[in-house]
Amino acid sequence: MPRSVNHGARKNVWTVAKNTWEKGLTYAYRDRKNKKRNFRALWIQRINAAARQEGMSYSVLMGKLAKAGIEINRKVLADLALNNPEAFKAIVAKVK
Repeated sequence: MPRSVNHGARKNVWTVAKNTWEKGLTYAYRDRKNKKRNFRALWIQRINAAARQEGMSYSVLMGKLAKAGIEINRKVLADLALNNPEAFKAIVAKVK
């Protein structure tokens, strides 16, 4: 049987329960920021993997995209790399 989140002193001592709740709020705030960081890292890994299959690295691809004036964000680019490889290949071919 799983234990309750509020076991021990948390269940009946007000100050301990309040401290636990406040600590949870700080974790929630921190992890909302970390979530954005983790997703950006995931997108970069996906773009890099797809770019390397096309014969270039992530940094070279992003540099050439900027130089060509193609403004596409990492989220969309990663989605194309994963779900629509033909469109990703067309973008890479355009900047080569």
